[in-house]
Amino acid sequence: MTDAAELRTLTRELLEAHPPAATEPLDFLKARFDAGLAWVHYPVGLGGLDVPRSLQAVVDAELADAGAPDNDPRRIGIGLGMAAPTVLAYGTEEQKRRFLRPLWVGEEVWCQLFSEPGAGSDLAALGTRAVRDGDDWVVDGQKVWTSSAHLARWAILIARTDPGLPKHRGISYFICDMTDPGVEVRPLRQITGEAEFNEVFLTGVRIPDAHRLGEVGEGWKVAQTTLMNERVSIGGMRIPREGGMIGPVARAWRERPELRTHDLHQRLLTLWVEAEVARLTGERLRQQLVAGQPGPEGSGMKLAFARLNQEISGLEVELLGQDGLLYSDWTMRRPELVDFTGRDAGYRYLRSKGNSIEGGTSEVLLNIVAERVLGLPAEPRNDKDVAWKDLAR
Repeated sequence: MTDAAELRTLTRELLEAHPPAATEPLDFLKARFDAGLAWVHYPVGLGGLDVPRSLQAVVDAELADAGAPDNDPRRIGIGLGMAAPTVLAYGTEEQKRRFLRPLWVGEEVWCQLFSEPGAGSDLAALGTRAVRDGDDWVVDGQKVWTSSAHLARWAILIARTDPGLPKHRGISYFICDMTDPGVEVRPLRQITGEAEFNEVFLTGVRIPDAHRLGEVGEGWKVAQTTLMNERVSIGGMRIPREGGMIGPVARAWRERPELRTHDLHQRLLTLWVEAEVARLTGERLRQQLVAGQPGPEGSGMKLAFARLNQEISGLEVELLGQDGLLYSDWTMRRPELVDFTGRDAGYRYLRSKGNSIEGGTSEVLLNIVAERVLGLPAEPRNDKDVAWKDLAR
C-alpha cells in the first residue's frame, strides 16, 4: 500500500527526471500520467496507483511547490469531471487505454451530447436515434446547450436505440467522434454576448459499436454516473474562503465604504455565511467521495451553487449602483473556458442566470434531493411504463 511518504518520493523522482523548467508542459503531463500521479485513485496503468483518493493532495502540493504545469482543468472540465469517471466505470480495457491518457493531459477536449430541444429537464424523453448497421450505429438527431462542442474531439452521447421500450429503457450510451462529417456545430449566443454553448446536428453519423459504453439499452444507467459526477464537479469545486462569487462582493464592500448601507450589510453577512457553509459542505462531500462513487448529495451542492451565485451577483450589482449597470464588452466570442467569476459585475450577474439550468435544472434537482436524499415519496409519473414511440410529443 502506497502511503503519503512514498507518494512524495515518487513525485520528487518525477520532478528530477522531468524538471518543469526544462520540460515541455505536455511532455511533463504525459510523464506524470505514466507515473500514476495524474489521479492516484485510478488503476495502475490508467494514470493512477490504486491508492485512496485523499492522497492526491500530497502529489498536488509537491507539484505546486515545484512550479509544475497543470492540465488546465477548466478547459477540459467535461472530460475530467464527466467523461473520465464514466469511461472508467463502464469502458472496456481498450477504451480506457485509448481515451483516458489524452483526455487527462488535455490533448483531446470532450463535450456532452445529452440535452435536446425537446428533452432538457426530461432528458429521458430524448429523440436522437441510433440504428444498428453491421458493426456501426448510424445516429441522427439534434443536441443543444453543448459546452465546448466547437473545441471537442470527442463527445459522450446518449441516443434512443429502441423506441418500443419505455423512455428510460430504450437508450444507449456512445462515444462520438466530433470530426465525423455528419456532425455540424452551430454557436448559441448567450445573454453575455458570448457563445460558450452550441447546438449540434447529427446526420448519418457512424459510431462503431466498439465506442459504445455499457450494454445496449442500458444507457440511462450509464448516464446516471455521468450526471452525478457532473453535479459534484459543478457544485463541489474546491475553493478557498471568499472564493467564487462572494469574493468580488466582499472586496467591493471593504474598498468602497461609500457604497455601504445597513440593509446591504445584513444581506452580505447572510450570503457570506451561506457561501462559507456551502464551501465547507463541499469539502465534506469530497471526503465522502474517497469512500466511493458520488451519490445524490451532489445534486444538493449544485442547487446551493446556483442559488448562491444568483443571489450574490444580484447583491453585487445593487451594491455598485450605477457602476453595476455597466457592461464591458458585448463582442461575440466562442471562449475556450467558462470563467464564472471573471470580467465585471454585469457579466457575473448575467452569466449566473444559467446556473439554475445547466448541469440539471434546479426544479429537477429538488426532486432528486427530495426523493433520494430525504426519502420523500416520488412524484406520480404516468409515462413510466409507456413505450417512447407512444408518448405524446
